[in-house]
Amino acid sequence: MTTETAPVTGPAGTRIIKTLEEFLALPDDGVERWVVLGQLRESRGEHPVPVRNRFHSLVMGFVALELGTWNRHQPEPRGQVLVGDAGVRLRLDPLTVVGIDLAYISAEVAARQSDATTLIDGIPTLAVEILSPNDVIEDIREKTDDYLAVGVPLVWILDPHWRTVTVHQPRARPRLFNVDDELTAEPHLPGFRVPMAGLFG
Repeated sequence: MTTETAPVTGPAGTRIIKTLEEFLALPDDGVERWVVLGQLRESRGEHPVPVRNRFHSLVMGFVALELGTWNRHQPEPRGQVLVGDAGVRLRLDPLTVVGIDLAYISAEVAARQSDATTLIDGIPTLAVEILSPNDVIEDIREKTDDYLAVGVPLVWILDPHWRTVTVHQPRARPRLFNVDDELTAEPHLPGFRVPMAGLFG
C-alpha cells in the first residue's frame, strides 16, 4: 500500500517548494509558475495561461535587438541576452525561481551553466519586465524587490502604454525615463546607450 505525502503549505495555504527538483517536477500545463522564498506562485487573473499582447511582444523585440547589438560589440567572452520568460534560479535556500521577460547574464554566469537543467543558475546583470494589461502590480513589485534583494544590479520595468522605463538599482531611488530621454546602463553595460523612442517603435 502506498501513501501520498500532502504538499507542504505555508501562509494562506501557499504551497511550499523546498528543492529545485520539486519545482522542476511541477506539471507543464501552461500555467506560469515561480517560487519566491520557497512559496509557490501561480499566474492569477482571468487568463491562467499568460498571453502577451502585441505591444508587449513588440517592445520585447526592440529591447532584445538593442541589447543583442550592444552585446555583439563587446569583447570576448561575451554574456548572453535571454528572452521569453527565461527561468532563473535566484536563490537555493529558500528556493527562489522566477521567469524574467528579458535578462542579460554576464560571461561569468553564462560559463557556469550546465546541461543538467534549462534554468539559469545565477544572478543576472539586468532583469527586464515589460508590463501587460493582465499583470498584477503586486507580483511585479514582489519580483522587483526580490531581484534587488539578491543583488541584481539593474532592473528595468517597461510600460508600453506610457512609453516609460523605471530603472531600479539596489540602495538607490528608482529613476524614470520617458520617451524623450536616452537610456544608459553604466557601469554594468559599458557603452550601452539608446534613445528611449527606439524601444517603443
